[in-house]
Amino acid sequence: MTENSNQQSQSQDKQKSPGILSIIQSVLAAMFGVQSEEKRQQDFENGHAGSYIFVGIVMVVIFVFTLIAIVNSILENA
Repeated sequence: MTENSNQQSQSQDKQKSPGILSIIQSVLAAMFGVQSEEKRQQDFENGHAGSYIFVGIVMVVIFVFTLIAIVNSILENA
């Protein structure tokens, strides 16, 4: 009976873990300041901090390079 309860708790843990799309959505919402309190709590309870940190760093790098490309494009046309 303990094996059955262990399997159920492991399957529940797998169900609670957010997917990559959920992590990206959470990071984007947090970057723009529109993250709901409920979603934030869910992320902290079920997610792994390393995943959010990694995706956050990647998103910031993409944002910075996008800004650089836009500025360079505008300066070339001026």
